[in-house]
Amino acid sequence: MASRPEKNRSRVQMLPSHHQIPRTLLSQMTVELVVQELGKRGSSKAREGMSRFGIRTSKALGVSIPQIRDLARKIGTNHELAQQLWITGIHEARISEDQMEKWALEFDSWDVVDGCCGNLFDKTGFAIRKAHEWSKRKEEFVKRAGFVLMAELAVHDKKASNQTFLDFLPATVREASDERNFVKKAVNWAVRQIGKRNSVLNSAAIKTCAEIRNSGSGSAKWIAADALRELTSSSVRKKLAKIKIYGRIKSSSAGSNCHSIRILS
Repeated sequence: MASRPEKNRSRVQMLPSHHQIPRTLLSQMTVELVVQELGKRGSSKAREGMSRFGIRTSKALGVSIPQIRDLARKIGTNHELAQQLWITGIHEARISEDQMEKWALEFDSWDVVDGCCGNLFDKTGFAIRKAHEWSKRKEEFVKRAGFVLMAELAVHDKKASNQTFLDFLPATVREASDERNFVKKAVNWAVRQIGKRNSVLNSAAIKTCAEIRNSGSGSAKWIAADALRELTSSSVRKKLAKIKIYGRIKSSSAGSNCHSIRILS
């Protein structure tokens, strides 16, 4: 009998913490349970940090992106749950999936825009079309989403053609005079990411910067100057040279068994 309390104690110690959700609960997750798990991970210190970056914290719990992603991986894909979480209005619950157009109308913070575009929207089959459409919208965060999609696609979509990104560049010229902070920064981001994809797009992005600068507005001049600083830097030149070398090696290997590969500068 003396050993029984020890057995009970060991069982209590083995119960999962809030970071280790039981498998049975994972298949039955409700909005209430997800919000509860998010709440356990939140902190006032994190909310203060979010506020310093211009994030609205009135409905934020102060949960880090890695923690949100960890919880999302444990829960798995559940579109109905994602929709219900969006309706709660809780900041962290909105970094979720699907319903692009509906969700875009409710964007109210730059990091929610960036999280959705970089973790979900850029992986959909209509990301390119939405990038074009949203870049023309009047709403600040919807317009930002259009240009963030362009930037994210330039980084993540390895199969997209150069033409896809050449077609994006006129939109950056058209909207460069938008003085709103979160729009002009997204336009700048799109130009820089497109220009760092390869040497062809680098040349096109640099020419686009000249067009943007000539539009004359304060935001346009900032966008062009900041983008040119990076796109013409030695670090970017070196990166593009490596991309060109790798492309030549890959092409040569695929085309023949020739061991002599000419590396272009």
